[in-house]
Amino acid sequence: MKPKVSALLLLVMGVVISTTLMAGAPLPEIPKGKGEKCVEPTEVMRKSHMNFILHQRDETMHFGIRTKKYSLKECISCHVQPDENGKYPDIHSRKHFCNSCHSYAAVSIDCFQCHATHP
Repeated sequence: MKPKVSALLLLVMGVVISTTLMAGAPLPEIPKGKGEKCVEPTEVMRKSHMNFILHQRDETMHFGIRTKKYSLKECISCHVQPDENGKYPDIHSRKHFCNSCHSYAAVSIDCFQCHATHP
């Protein structure tokens, strides 16, 4: 994403979230990951996770470099957890870690056209 587009997107998201909070509307319920902490602080991941994932994709696809730190597979393994019946949430469900925020922010994701939606 180009810097100007990212800045504009963040501005729009900030306005939407601020307006929502002032109106008293609930924020998305974000499922907790199974790890103790993420590979980056929460605020960094909320702001930049797409950059980390895209950079990881380029390193893997173009140069054959595979690391786990920003791997989508590792993110999914930690953040998408089964319910009390042992079933994983569908990618279209707001209980799916990725979709919980993406649907709230009206941002489409295409990662799961190829990647698995659960571990």
